[in-house]
Amino acid sequence: MFHKKSVEQLLLEAGASGKGSLKRSLSTFNLVALGVGAIIGAGLFSLTGIAAAENAGPAITISFILAAVACAFSGLCYAEFSSMIPVSGSAYTYSYATMGEFVAWIIGWDLVLEYALGAAAVSVSWSRYLLEILHKYNINFPHQLAVSPWETVRLGDGTIVNGGIINLPAVLIIMLLSVVLLRGSKESAMVNNVLVIIKIGVVILFITLGWSHINPANYIPYIPENTGKFENFGWTGISTGAAVVFFAFIGFDAVSTAAQEAKNPQKGMPVGILGSLAVCTVLYVLFAHVMTGLVNYKDFLGDAKPAATAFAKTGYDFLQNGLIIAILAGYTSVLLVMLLGQSRVFYTMSKDGLLPRFFSDIHHKFSTPWKTNLFFMLFISVFAGFVPVADLGHMVSIGTLFAFSLVCIGILIMRKTLPHAKRPFKTPLVPFVPVAGLLVCLYLMYSLPVESWIRLLIWMLGGVVIYFLYGRRNSKLHNVRDDSVV
Repeated sequence: MFHKKSVEQLLLEAGASGKGSLKRSLSTFNLVALGVGAIIGAGLFSLTGIAAAENAGPAITISFILAAVACAFSGLCYAEFSSMIPVSGSAYTYSYATMGEFVAWIIGWDLVLEYALGAAAVSVSWSRYLLEILHKYNINFPHQLAVSPWETVRLGDGTIVNGGIINLPAVLIIMLLSVVLLRGSKESAMVNNVLVIIKIGVVILFITLGWSHINPANYIPYIPENTGKFENFGWTGISTGAAVVFFAFIGFDAVSTAAQEAKNPQKGMPVGILGSLAVCTVLYVLFAHVMTGLVNYKDFLGDAKPAATAFAKTGYDFLQNGLIIAILAGYTSVLLVMLLGQSRVFYTMSKDGLLPRFFSDIHHKFSTPWKTNLFFMLFISVFAGFVPVADLGHMVSIGTLFAFSLVCIGILIMRKTLPHAKRPFKTPLVPFVPVAGLLVCLYLMYSLPVESWIRLLIWMLGGVVIYFLYGRRNSKLHNVRDDSVV
């Protein structure tokens, strides 16, 4: 259970080529765009409003800074690992090298929670903005086919929908992008680069045009008084808000899942991880400041499209439709990256024998794990169609924080066990940086609702059962060691 993969073995896998291997086709720019593509999305255009209305008020900007600090510590740890071990699989691979197979399985299973449900959450928000733009063109999509059965939503025309049948647009966008990913990483990256440029342009336009229309009264009080519950306003509400929007920062983790497809991973991975984090943190704080300055934070309650609501206050009505279309494009890039990251984690776990070989079958023409793409197309569609976006966001945040915590621990272990290993990028100020990253992540996990912990526990217990029923019996590393003993 606690056998580890050596760094030499992982590097040998990273250098493999030919049939059955992933193609190295991503440049450093592609990697930065990949990170930005995943970071700027639902966390900014949707969850910002939810966290402001329910947790932090106008101080949601402080929540973003707190989340970014946690990400910075974790990101430095990720950067060292990704330059040392340029293999797909992200935190799963790093845990395999430092803490052994069982912990690696746990984190791999956790990454399913992070990416699959993250994609579902983004698709739900994508659906909300789609309905908004359709309404503006007098196309009324049936409400019952755009809302999950257990969700109450206020639509753009003011209609309150108390539960529907299925969120069909969310399901359809997951299916469409899964097909795009089948075509290959290079082709997906080209689409993502275009969408990221559009998305950054929209964010800058929102900040620039919205700044002059800020109403200072909306910032009073900047930190609303706590209501008596830990997560409702005050300083504790700010920390809960940081935990909620932490979901938005998983983009740099997604960069590390594509390490085996990077042309120059030793250089490109650290730049991709830290560069995308730096760019997006600045944009997040400015965007949140303008959004809560345009509209009182209380008005965002139940609003899944707060960016459009806030921009309407600027008076630039002729740009409103363009803004929503660009936001849809931005969400699409997030979905591409999350679906890519998820398939690469399962591909790696399958190559190790912990999952059926089905998940690591590579398409003969496109060099992609196409069966994994199809599997998650169906799996994620179920969550996208039937689970409320707020619940999805909380589950993704706690899963992400858990993954980041283990990566911080992994750096401490690796520095002790392999002090002389080649490190193209070194995490500075060890042990301070990984310990600080671990403590901040644990605090943000503590700030999330109890329901999030219960769901995480249930999910992990299910993963443990699968590991003992299948993974441990079929592990390639385990079987090799058994053979060597014989």
